[in-house]
Amino acid sequence: MVSTRFSRTIMSSLLCGGALCIAFTLAAAAQVKTDTSVEHGPATKQVTVQSGEIVFISGDSVVIKMEDGTFRNFEHVPDSLTFMVDGKPVNIHNAKVGMKLEKQVVTTTTPRVITTVQTVTGKVWSVQPPNWVILTMENGENQKFNIPKDQKFTVDGRVTDAFGLKKGMVVNAQKVVEVPETVVAQEFKRTGKMPPPPPAPAADVPILVVLMPTAGPASPVETAAAEPAPTKLPKTASEVPLIGLLGAVLCAVSIMGRAIRKTASLFASPRG
Repeated sequence: MVSTRFSRTIMSSLLCGGALCIAFTLAAAAQVKTDTSVEHGPATKQVTVQSGEIVFISGDSVVIKMEDGTFRNFEHVPDSLTFMVDGKPVNIHNAKVGMKLEKQVVTTTTPRVITTVQTVTGKVWSVQPPNWVILTMENGENQKFNIPKDQKFTVDGRVTDAFGLKKGMVVNAQKVVEVPETVVAQEFKRTGKMPPPPPAPAADVPILVVLMPTAGPASPVETAAAEPAPTKLPKTASEVPLIGLLGAVLCAVSIMGRAIRKTASLFASPRG
């Protein structure tokens, strides 16, 4: 599970305490005691789920078809953004088209009140009711404090207002600040599911199988029976070429006979 947590504080109001409150005009860190307490209220949780399917990936950009049919384009997706798939983190470079994604957001809202109490103790050196009072602090320094409306003081365990203060009295006063806040924390859970593998071929679809010859006994080979030779050759040519050939032979014989007779007559004649 990949989780990302963050919190933010919402200031709702600033309240000053009611019974014992005094406004300090001078800082006296060494003389003022501060106590802070935090009170938490009941927390509430809200869970939202977003799901979709990857339809396009290019580099660090991805397009997701959401469950409601809309398309959302995310660009420059960081490598640190991962989804848990089969127990392993998958980022933008390992994702595939057809992968289903789901993001679950758990929002926890917790109200709380931060109460800060500042306490000051001193001896009244001078007072101008109901406006201001000057107190001599423990270190011997005098400090002037403005007195807010309806301010109360504690003197020897008794509660009085500014008009009851007299020089030399040791008084105790408090400044109470209550700050209501709302703390919102969010937790993200990102999961995914790889696309299913391609379906196997149906059982009734034939698969091409090539059988190689084995070294076993040779199978008998069937041969076609020879057809008997025809008893009479077909007539495929005319007699014109034959007549021409016979005429050429007769001419050659005639020429040869004339040559023989001429030779014989030359040998038979007397020489002069």
